[in-house]
Amino acid sequence: MALRMMPLKRQAASMAVRSMSTGGWMSELPMGPPDALFGLIDAFNKDPAEKKISLGIGAYRDDNNKPHVLPSVRKAEKVVLDNMMNHEYAGIAGVPDFVEKSLEFAYGEASTPLAEGRVAAVQAISGTGALRIGANLFAKFAGAGTPFYLPAPSWGNHTPIFGHAGLEVKQYTYYDPNTCGLDFTGMLDDLMAAPEGSMFLLHACAHNPTGVDPTEEQWREISDVMKKKSHAIFFDCAYQGFASGDAEKDAFAVRHFVEEGHNILLAQSYSKNFGLYGERVGALSAVLSTAEEAAKVESQMKILVRPMYSNPPVYGARLVSTILRDPALKAEWAGECLEMAERINTVRSLLVDNLESAGSIRPWGHITDQIGMFCYSGLTKAEVEAIRDKHSVYMTLDGRISMAGVTSGNVEYLAQAMHDVTK
Repeated sequence: MALRMMPLKRQAASMAVRSMSTGGWMSELPMGPPDALFGLIDAFNKDPAEKKISLGIGAYRDDNNKPHVLPSVRKAEKVVLDNMMNHEYAGIAGVPDFVEKSLEFAYGEASTPLAEGRVAAVQAISGTGALRIGANLFAKFAGAGTPFYLPAPSWGNHTPIFGHAGLEVKQYTYYDPNTCGLDFTGMLDDLMAAPEGSMFLLHACAHNPTGVDPTEEQWREISDVMKKKSHAIFFDCAYQGFASGDAEKDAFAVRHFVEEGHNILLAQSYSKNFGLYGERVGALSAVLSTAEEAAKVESQMKILVRPMYSNPPVYGARLVSTILRDPALKAEWAGECLEMAERINTVRSLLVDNLESAGSIRPWGHITDQIGMFCYSGLTKAEVEAIRDKHSVYMTLDGRISMAGVTSGNVEYLAQAMHDVTK
């Protein structure tokens, strides 16, 4: 009996399946580009220079350039340990007490939407996770390819977060490189020019990477324009309390928009303000018109969370809720947050003073005008490369300085280096 030969196309398909099943398909994957920020850190670590400064990473350091754990967090850790808590799964929406306190922290304890049950919320894997859940929510119900507007510039991770979710990422005017400040007129023009009902991301406070925030009066005008255009709003709030040292003040934009009747999405992170970088503590919430709408939206958030990571980690959330529910610990945390903000403001002033002492005649007032962890220095890409090559000062190519890396011990050297490459 003659053997029947498998057709060539079927043979090729069979071979491809076998190759994939044995992992061969992975050998064909291309090398991905390195992460720019972590590549910068790696280059700094490998630099043999005796004098060098790392101004890339967005993590707070004390004046000795060491990681800082807040004393209130240490006390909360003891409370959690003493309570002998178990390690069971949280629900899909996270630790209930954390979610409740997180919403009060953002919207205020007297918030009308909270009292009326009009806020949907889930715990998230820090701000990044909250943004991604929100992005997927937008894409699922607004449709893949829907335009989503980010400020120009914005945090580098915003573009892939919303792009990978299937949205078409666009930009609106925000930063003015000529003044190192806000292009408020250009921003309002773009808000007005966008199609009605467009989706916009707003930085609630301490804009990353520029450190440039609207004034309270400008926030009011932005709210009015966005209401007129019926735009959808997604606030990214990563620095509440850390920006000005006053958590209530830093919540102004979010609370004003809600009071004005906007239905918003809000991503919260507790990395910077509580120093819980590695614990990945955050929340996503949405303010709706009715409690029924809130229940529906929260159900959809959970549907997205379940296949993404099932449920969030509990330890960091327990620390935050322990602090926020204890008046004494919360007051202690507020004082510590103010101290961090004041140190950042102090080194901003020291940097300007030392630039002037070094002989620079370039205007540097924007350094003290800006707020939060980051400063958009105004250095060009060529100047950034020069300060790295000549002085081993490492910052991102857009000239963003993490002010947390500036100390009383290195600010003079930094100022002299900046003057050398900008004179």
